[in-house]
Amino acid sequence: MARAPISSAVPKQHRSRVTRERLLRAAVECLAELGWARTTMGVIADRAGVSRGASQHHFHTRDELVTAAIEYGARARLEEIRREASITAIPRRSRSEAVLDLLVRSSGNTLFMAALQLWVAGASDERLREQLIPLEARVGREVHRVTAELLGVDDRQPGVYESIEATLDLVRGLMLANLLRAHPERSEKVLHQYARMLDAAVPSVSSLSSLSSTASKRSSKKAKPQGK
Repeated sequence: MARAPISSAVPKQHRSRVTRERLLRAAVECLAELGWARTTMGVIADRAGVSRGASQHHFHTRDELVTAAIEYGARARLEEIRREASITAIPRRSRSEAVLDLLVRSSGNTLFMAALQLWVAGASDERLREQLIPLEARVGREVHRVTAELLGVDDRQPGVYESIEATLDLVRGLMLANLLRAHPERSEKVLHQYARMLDAAVPSVSSLSSLSSTASKRSSKKAKPQGK
């Protein structure tokens, strides 16, 4: 469904920003609904409610537009995760299970489907792949950092970095597995079991701080000279 045209009464700078954001959101929607082959610059512009000239003013090629759209969508998703995490304070069950639930729920089928269409297209399109690789690296670093913050872990500790990456791989795998047919009960059991494994394998930042504090106190006591 095409969006309404932007009023000329809106200041030019603001119109430019609104136009860009409309194009980015429309590109994600078109990729998810229509697939890579049918997502053209014209189709995206029509969905966004802007002229094709305006779309090409912001983005010269389709590759440029769709990769920017995926990055825009991913960053918006991360902001939503942060907001929800601050509201819920990761309260229930184990911290790991609550974070996993949050990551899965916030992934959203539209953004995931759009990204999937792009990754599949990039596998056989060398030019597109060259743009996707640095995009994946940028977004991947940010998702990793936010996940570490939510879990309350320090990825400089041995094995923690790999555990976070495994967690993100699990979330992507569940999203992929549920594309054709959702298995909510199975997914819940998998997340529950994985959360228990993660809790056992990765100490939280608070645990690390507690251990460090205890070790420091013991060291102080040993160093303190004994009085008569």
